[in-house]
Amino acid sequence: MTEPCFLVVRLGSLGDIVHTFPAVAALRESFPAAEIVWLTHPRWKELVESSELVSSIWEIETRSFASVRDILARIRKKKFTAAIDYQGLWKSAMLPFLGRVERRVGFSWHSVREFGVPLCYTERVSSTKTHIVEQNGELSRRAGARTSVALPSLTVPSKFNDAVDALLRRNRIDTYVVLSPGGGWRSKCWPPERYGELSREISRSLGLRCVINYGPGEEELLSAVKTASGDSDPLAYNGTLGFLMALLRNALCIVGGDTGPLHLAVALGTPVVALFGPTDPSRNGPYGPGARSAKELVLRSPKAVTTYKRGDQPDPSLLELPVARVFDAVRRQVEAHR
Repeated sequence: MTEPCFLVVRLGSLGDIVHTFPAVAALRESFPAAEIVWLTHPRWKELVESSELVSSIWEIETRSFASVRDILARIRKKKFTAAIDYQGLWKSAMLPFLGRVERRVGFSWHSVREFGVPLCYTERVSSTKTHIVEQNGELSRRAGARTSVALPSLTVPSKFNDAVDALLRRNRIDTYVVLSPGGGWRSKCWPPERYGELSREISRSLGLRCVINYGPGEEELLSAVKTASGDSDPLAYNGTLGFLMALLRNALCIVGGDTGPLHLAVALGTPVVALFGPTDPSRNGPYGPGARSAKELVLRSPKAVTTYKRGDQPDPSLLELPVARVFDAVRRQVEAHR
């Protein structure tokens, strides 16, 4: 009997790829000898590699005609048993469709954000689960997996661990808490000034220095955190994905909103304090090895109204989370894992 060959389509982003790992792990667990090809943006190749779930990774830049043309040619040459589109957008759904994969599994009309996308699928799955990880798992189950999800163990190459260790030694940091104030939508982010105040309280009460993780274009956000942090002197960090993984894995705790670094930390088994506002933690909350310790430390105001509309200011419900409450959650995580 010929082993199946699956095309996994999840182009980005960080948190979404992390939330796809358990579904792909279910495929790998069910078909240990199968060939699994993951199609993603070049930015996320290192992350997908860390899961050790796939046979190969094909990189695509969907804004490049040449890149799309070349990938479609590769897909057509490969005899895929099935393509599974975990993204549910036109740019992802069109690839196996135009690549002429005969069996194409994706979400139904009720579960996609862009109208008409399910026309690209031969099999459409109506989700019955709430959490996005388990919704992704339903696609794997339809493709033939025996279980919906399995939890992979992410691998951080030693070169990244060594480099982060060297950085921390240069800055005389041993144990630390990571603060991740940024995110794709500012409406999901706790105010930067409060992260600065939190850094001061962690330094004063726990004797720990914080590391601020920030991304491209978030220099102004970093400046606001640093200004409010006073003499707690947090270390600013802006590195590659591999370095970020090493930084998160070795942290005592990470504080962040519903963003990629927080979900990556959970997948790495790092304790977190998750600050949720407009997005629903039952759908987007911590899920993975670090989720058990995070379960009681997902903070969300009872006044929060669920919405996925993007805004450029912190959602009012996030202002209902005072620094004292967040610090208490950090203290409990640190004391449990120090």
